[in-house]
Amino acid sequence: MPELPDIELYRSCLAKRITGQPLSQVKVLRPFFLRTFDPPVDALAGRTVESIGRLGKRIVLEFGGGLFAVIHLMIAGRLRWQEKPINAGKIGLATITFPNGHLGITEASSRKRASLHVVQGRDAVSALDPGGLDLFTATPEAFAEVLRSENRTLKRALTNPRKFDGIGNAYSDEILFAARLSPVRLTSSLSDEEVERLRTSAVETLKEWTDRLRVEFADAFPGPGDVTAFRPDFAVHGRFGMPCRVCGLPVQRIQYAENKTNYCAVCQNEGRLLADRALSRLLRSDWPKTIEAMLGDSG
Repeated sequence: MPELPDIELYRSCLAKRITGQPLSQVKVLRPFFLRTFDPPVDALAGRTVESIGRLGKRIVLEFGGGLFAVIHLMIAGRLRWQEKPINAGKIGLATITFPNGHLGITEASSRKRASLHVVQGRDAVSALDPGGLDLFTATPEAFAEVLRSENRTLKRALTNPRKFDGIGNAYSDEILFAARLSPVRLTSSLSDEEVERLRTSAVETLKEWTDRLRVEFADAFPGPGDVTAFRPDFAVHGRFGMPCRVCGLPVQRIQYAENKTNYCAVCQNEGRLLADRALSRLLRSDWPKTIEAMLGDSG
């Protein structure tokens, strides 16, 4: 799922291309993609894009007359921009035409989750806001209060859109690695120093990657493969079995349902391995408890 740095990248790239441009035409190619009917999507035609905003993991296009188009890409949704008409084939959800180019919205998944809402007025936009805390404007006290409002694992707390704004599976792994905290630590167990370390790591990690992506795509619109949860410069996410760039030992992984959590046992969990539900049930007493035991067994 595109997360805060990816959505900010899309936002800045779109702002350069369509701010001040009148929308010529909208073609919704898959009926399920459009989740509203009043105002009709055709009401956007002829209206000028006044601004491009972000609402959590949603992209918000503001048009004249107080109309808004709110795009949620979910997991597999992506944007494409080109000067010639776009033919996205079976994965195309919609195309939006401007005088200077075409914006295509695609979803490369059999589970169609992406959505478009066309709404009137800022109150209607606010109603779509999951309410997560904006880490860039939040005080340390506000961050601590939200984090401790429920006793959850850090991984689950960080990825809850009703608690924190724009963080998903990939960047939560990177934030927790930077903070040197286990993904399964409970929020109630953190000291004040650890809470502040987590907040600082979250802000710095999201800002670093937002800035890096903006520089990388300063002169180009990102292609579908450029918005990804698997970046080669990540510290742990997507690097299962590869050496940790700090301690050199293999990055570990646990999996629950569709979600995979990557972490370093040494840097984040005092050398202890976290129990993967499937493997630990299969191996039972043979499941190694520490990274040393695992490496010893494999040697």
